[in-house]
Amino acid sequence: MILGGIEYLEAGSGPPIIFLHGIGGSADSFESQLTKLTNYHCVAWNMPGYGASSTDNWPCSFESLSASLATFIDALGFSQVHLVGQSIGGMLALEHVLRRPDQVITLSMIASTPSFGGRDEQFKIDFLKARLTPLEAGKTMQQIAAQAAPMLIGPNASEECVGRVETILSQVSERTWRGILETLVTFNRRDDLEAVEKPCCLIAGSHDKNSPARTIQKMSEKLPHAEFHLIDGAGHMINQEASELTNDILNKFLGKHTA
Repeated sequence: MILGGIEYLEAGSGPPIIFLHGIGGSADSFESQLTKLTNYHCVAWNMPGYGASSTDNWPCSFESLSASLATFIDALGFSQVHLVGQSIGGMLALEHVLRRPDQVITLSMIASTPSFGGRDEQFKIDFLKARLTPLEAGKTMQQIAAQAAPMLIGPNASEECVGRVETILSQVSERTWRGILETLVTFNRRDDLEAVEKPCCLIAGSHDKNSPARTIQKMSEKLPHAEFHLIDGAGHMINQEASELTNDILNKFLGKHTA
């Protein structure tokens, strides 16, 4: 379905949840949540630039993504929603709760940090170079996905999960991949965590090399109303790798904050 230029999937009925995917993901990344969290009206969007979603404001920024999310929530007819984001989707969820707290009931961040990398600008330069050089060398997104997928998951993930992560990543366009990586490295809300007044749920994977568990735990200690969960054996694609554990955590957290 497409609404206001945003392509999305939805399932279930009840209090609304908006799921926000990562840079190599899509609405399909949350299939295990949409089909199991049946007590909620679950909506997973394709972020602008992904799938059939609009690229009118491309290249994007966190400000423009938050504005698109605000418009999407309004178009769905929701006054407030639970936000659940994975990786850059979690960063966007954090950005949105700071910009539009009136639209948010709770914030859940999966494999997501309060800023990109450290304070060293060279790290950002090296990060972009490592991920864009293969494109410059002529590699396709399918080839990049095949190489990246096994590095994004932990030792407990099934072969089926690895294949699904690869398939979804391979469907990201080269234009979107370039643009979203350049957006990712600009994110920094490290000094704004204490301003988040909403209940927060942070989920980390013990084998996540992209969003280290220790960093996520430290973030939880700076948020005024947060709980932290560690899933042993999970990598970066936690909600796909360990969907039952993720759903159990979300169910219990959301249940505490749902009227």
